[in-house]
Amino acid sequence: MFRKNLKKDPELFQNVSEGLKRLYRNKLFPLEDTYRFHDFHSPALEDADFDNKPMVLLVGQYSTGKTTFIRHLMEQDFPGMRIGPEPTTDSFIAVMHGEQDGVIPGNALVVDPKKPFRKLNAFGNAFLNRFMCAQMPNAVLESISIIDTPGILSGEKQRISRGYDFAAVLEWFAERVDRIILLFDAHKLDISDEFSEVIRALKNHEDKMRVVLNKADQISTQQLMRVYGALMWSLGKIINTPEVVRVYIGSFWAQPLLVPDNRKLFEAEEQDLFLDIQSLPRNAALRKLNDLIKRARLAKVQAYIISSLKKDMPSVFGKESKKKELIANLGETYHRIEKEHQISPGDFPNLAKMQELLNAQDFTKFAPLKPKLLEAVEDMLANDIARLMAMVRQEEAAMPSQIVKGGAFEGVMTGPFGHGYGEGASEGIDELEWVVGRDKPTYDEIFYTLSPINGKVSGAAAKKEMLKSKLPNTVLGKIWKLADVDKDGLLDDDEFALANHLIKVKLEGHELPAALPEHLIPPSKRGSSLEA
Repeated sequence: MFRKNLKKDPELFQNVSEGLKRLYRNKLFPLEDTYRFHDFHSPALEDADFDNKPMVLLVGQYSTGKTTFIRHLMEQDFPGMRIGPEPTTDSFIAVMHGEQDGVIPGNALVVDPKKPFRKLNAFGNAFLNRFMCAQMPNAVLESISIIDTPGILSGEKQRISRGYDFAAVLEWFAERVDRIILLFDAHKLDISDEFSEVIRALKNHEDKMRVVLNKADQISTQQLMRVYGALMWSLGKIINTPEVVRVYIGSFWAQPLLVPDNRKLFEAEEQDLFLDIQSLPRNAALRKLNDLIKRARLAKVQAYIISSLKKDMPSVFGKESKKKELIANLGETYHRIEKEHQISPGDFPNLAKMQELLNAQDFTKFAPLKPKLLEAVEDMLANDIARLMAMVRQEEAAMPSQIVKGGAFEGVMTGPFGHGYGEGASEGIDELEWVVGRDKPTYDEIFYTLSPINGKVSGAAAKKEMLKSKLPNTVLGKIWKLADVDKDGLLDDDEFALANHLIKVKLEGHELPAALPEHLIPPSKRGSSLEA
């Protein structure tokens, strides 16, 4: 009854979050539950998973600056924070917004229904003793939550002594966060075995992954180029995808740069990374929708695998030997399901991991294929998701100003220290004199060689001169449009000087403005341009 309504009634979902919860509960969860998805892949989702703020997960080896990075973003210490060159952060710390400073220990955290961490209970006490939530009032945390993780160590001993499956915990978080930031230290670039294993565990979440090459101010430009090349080569081997992961280079803390040669590069990279993080609240609903689709595809494959194994089991004798045979030949089962149901090979779970998990299962208790459960998920993917996608766009349009504010994000927004202030088209923004006037005598000499008529040169004459810049016609066309302030199709000496100034701006590697800024309007045109 409910399923029928869900398909027909377009007014059923009040908002995207509510729609996702209902779809998961009524269409996807029954399939997951029947085919033991939660034993093999990931615990069931709860309401808090759909309601929580966007989360950023920081992962890296010890002393790469993870905790310092968080402090830099928030411009404030958080409870439980420890920073040092040795492995200081030995816990998972969820840094979240709260009315007062305080720390909630792991065991208390996993019983709080308002927090999205209840299913971490499955990792046991060894993990929960190393998990806590630091709450504090901070403007940045009003929009996002940040997860600090223990520094990844090198060597087998440390990995064994953790007492819990570190890679599995990170995978759990990766599935639920909006952004994964891998931090590397430019000064001591080394990817340990455990770090390689962790990156491989995050393999299905490359779309959320960003890489930060931190502490880049400690080395010279030549060394930085070599380190960057070595990092890309190492990541290419581990992540094993043809796409290149986005790497941000910089020094993410509030201290003077040791080698200031690359200051402009670091500023541009920080600005790009901040814009990426700032966009998370706006794209949060879309990310949750995307993750639900990913989960549904895996749940479908799980159903086909489990029902296929059930079908191949004997009803009376030789169950144990048949089970061993089926596990050994699981690759063939994958291949058969792939052909039979036209499923992409990339949708299948890791073969070795699946074989290991199947060893502990009783195949006789597996469920046979139930077409109705699969049809409900197919209907969800084909119809309901499309409706929710339209709702996501509507919600985004209704709340256009959803960006992360406060902390370090405020320092780069406006004022003389804003990114690109006083450079390119912004040069001369706070000067009394018209900035183009500095080079105008040089431009005037060229202007008068073009034989102006009534103090103006034609488009054809100006074009011949402007083409000498070797800029593409599309760019020169835009420059002409910006420089022809009075829109009469001709350029006087001021407008011609402005066109040459904009050509210089472009040749120096800066972007052209969409509209002519007030400080670039020639003084002779300021009154008329305002009236126009």
